[in-house]
Amino acid sequence: MAETQEQKPKVTLHWLEKSRSQRVVWLLEECSKSVDYDITVYKRQSNKLAPPELKAVHPLGKSPAITVTAPTLDKPLAIAESAVIFEYLCDHFAQHLVPKRYRDGLEGKVGGETEQWLRYRFYMHYAEGSLMSLLMIAMFMDNIRNSPVPFFIKPVTRGIADKVDSLYLLDNYATHFSFLESQLASSPDNGEFLCGAELTAADILMSFPLIAAGSRVDAGKYPKLKAFIGRLEKHPGYVDSVKKIEEVSGMPFEFRPTP
Repeated sequence: MAETQEQKPKVTLHWLEKSRSQRVVWLLEECSKSVDYDITVYKRQSNKLAPPELKAVHPLGKSPAITVTAPTLDKPLAIAESAVIFEYLCDHFAQHLVPKRYRDGLEGKVGGETEQWLRYRFYMHYAEGSLMSLLMIAMFMDNIRNSPVPFFIKPVTRGIADKVDSLYLLDNYATHFSFLESQLASSPDNGEFLCGAELTAADILMSFPLIAAGSRVDAGKYPKLKAFIGRLEKHPGYVDSVKKIEEVSGMPFEFRPTP
């Protein structure tokens, strides 16, 4: 017998303004035919931190977080961490966003993985590891550089931020942006996405750090990366996710990530 509406699994996204949770809206939009979902909106406190109410969802009190209800669960399942959320949702509701893992005839064999899947697995870790850690430092430096301090202190705060840029950030930007440029140039099947010709959950997960880094990407040096960021922002799924959150929150969407 088909599942009734009450028996179907349901996902609640705990969405925090100016956070990494927007890309989860995009993912949920991509799998909305497979699962019902709703969104609970949270606003940051005056100190820019998440409100204490999020600790009632998960002990870390962070966003994104999801809760899942299903007939097989005695109580709602709470999941935090972006990549874990993505993997869980893809396992159950968005398998079409995961590339085929093995080449034909090599199922379960070491080295039998497809290039598309290996890239996918890499980016599911790289987005929150190597790339996002770099951008978090950059965002902190921007906050220091633009902090409201007396005019005679301004050269000091700017000097500290500029020093971190010159000693650490600029070289690392070049390393990561050059890598991503080469990855897009060598995308399997001459694809326009990181893992090949089709959009994957890894592209969606990468959307946050890439859009956040967009102003730092020189189109002259990294034309494929700059164009890719533009395609992500214009993708129907991303556009729909912005419309969705504006509808739910009642506020214009503003992409200004906060560390």
